[in-house]
Amino acid sequence: MTALLDHEFVRAAALAADGAAGLLEADPSAEHIGPHRALARRVKTLVAAYRSPESALHGSERAVAAALTHLRALRSLQTASGLFAGGDNVQSPPDSAFTVNDVCDAHVLAAGAGPALADVTAALADIAGAAAGPLLTGGVHTPNHRWELSAALARLHRSFPDARLHARAEEWLAEGVDIDADGLYSERSANYAAHVSNPSLLLLADVLGRTDLSDAVERNLTATLDLIRPDGTVETVHSRRQDQHHPFPLASYLPHYRLLAIRTGRGDFARAARLAAADGVTDPDLLAQTLLTPDLCRALPAPDAEQLPRDRYLPTARLAAHVSATAHTVVYGGSDVPEHRRVRSGLACNPTFLRLFAGAAVLDAVRLSRGFFDLGPFRAAHVERLADNRYRLTQTLTAAYYQPLPQDRRRHDGAYRLVDDGRFSAAMAFPDRPQDEVSHTTRVEVDLRDDGADLRIDISGPRVPWALELTFRPGGEPQGAVPLGDGRWCLTTGPLTYRVGDDEIRVEAAVETGEPLAGPDRSEVLRYDPGQDYTVVGGTDATTGNRVYLGGHGPQTLTLALRAIPGLKG
Repeated sequence: MTALLDHEFVRAAALAADGAAGLLEADPSAEHIGPHRALARRVKTLVAAYRSPESALHGSERAVAAALTHLRALRSLQTASGLFAGGDNVQSPPDSAFTVNDVCDAHVLAAGAGPALADVTAALADIAGAAAGPLLTGGVHTPNHRWELSAALARLHRSFPDARLHARAEEWLAEGVDIDADGLYSERSANYAAHVSNPSLLLLADVLGRTDLSDAVERNLTATLDLIRPDGTVETVHSRRQDQHHPFPLASYLPHYRLLAIRTGRGDFARAARLAAADGVTDPDLLAQTLLTPDLCRALPAPDAEQLPRDRYLPTARLAAHVSATAHTVVYGGSDVPEHRRVRSGLACNPTFLRLFAGAAVLDAVRLSRGFFDLGPFRAAHVERLADNRYRLTQTLTAAYYQPLPQDRRRHDGAYRLVDDGRFSAAMAFPDRPQDEVSHTTRVEVDLRDDGADLRIDISGPRVPWALELTFRPGGEPQGAVPLGDGRWCLTTGPLTYRVGDDEIRVEAAVETGEPLAGPDRSEVLRYDPGQDYTVVGGTDATTGNRVYLGGHGPQTLTLALRAIPGLKG
């Protein structure tokens, strides 16, 4: 069995923990007041370092003293209800559950150390006991909270057996795990999958003996394989949470890919685990996880070789990825905004519909802005898969001019209902009025190729301004476009090249129908407009980086060829 252990991984986990715990252990008398979740995680790391023979803090009395200092601070943040104070969510059972999960893990580690950690064990039990009641009866407000709270209940039951805790966890689980046919959780968030849903469901599977929960995690990790990007991040453009506008590191998936690779023997998971650890093991919490889940310490199975080219379409998120040795291209048309007619926390709102990776040269975002009643940029409402690697993204916008109210709907006092018509709100009883609708349709056809993509963009309807924005990751400078200042360029006839190191992305544009593209003197057209949902509150979802614009007035049909040219030599 010893030959099957991955000593290098365990040592790396210990080194990461020592880097965090060593700072705390150096001054154990200081009162480290801070957020309750951070305090609990620090205690867990200190106890893991004390327990692990691989840690420089193994058996350190100063680590014990630092843990007790943090526990006093943590207990001071626990209110009379048993929930923790702090954060935007007031008296929050799920936010407290995050802390209790670490408290319970630390309790398992401390209790296993015997008398040397008796005071730490007692303090952890006191905190957990005070929180058990409100977690048993508390509610949630996001989908992933159900699994975090259930995991806390299961951990409490593991250390302090109580049939009510077990039953309440099963009550939450009886709602069914919110995972779709493609393996994505309902929030479609890499952040919450890696940090909440996957670890919670794996814990629940082990404590409650629910193999179906482990199966759900395996399905999510399988789906994520095709969302891994060449820069060591996971695609988030389709997310319904905060990470939809930010890159998310694959490293956060390391323990889950590693554990299920070991338990199932899957070579593709082993390859993902190696990729997740490519820049080193940096998470201080991994040491505690190796002690709590010894399977993590075993050697990975042999990784599978990456199969190229490959493509994947996720119908539930309306996201396609095509990967070759030359390019990694993502097409996305799964925004929730067209259906809900608003930008809202919990909806997928990102208007980026294409990304292209060509080695060090990266086209981070392609967006299309239109000046139609200030309804915002193109977000596809429908995606058709025309062939294996061809897709059509479509959105039709409608706005209305309203006629006078029918006689039987009029009020002498003029006090009509305040109604939102999907564009703005007014006390005009919009649904009761005859309407004259104005429509605008945008179609984007994308042909994914091994070396990039061909786009055909058709803008129909009334004459309105439009601007196509290509946002390149910093590191190069567009050649073949006219600089506009402030990191902005104008492309008229092309071709455009964007080169970083030896890698290059080339763009060629042509007008198929309609007037010529706008020149650099048309600054009122060459800009991104986020739409009134953002501008009414002085906000924006605009990108940053090197932004290249093509613009004009529709109706218009435009073709665009995007080519990845890796490994060019000067």
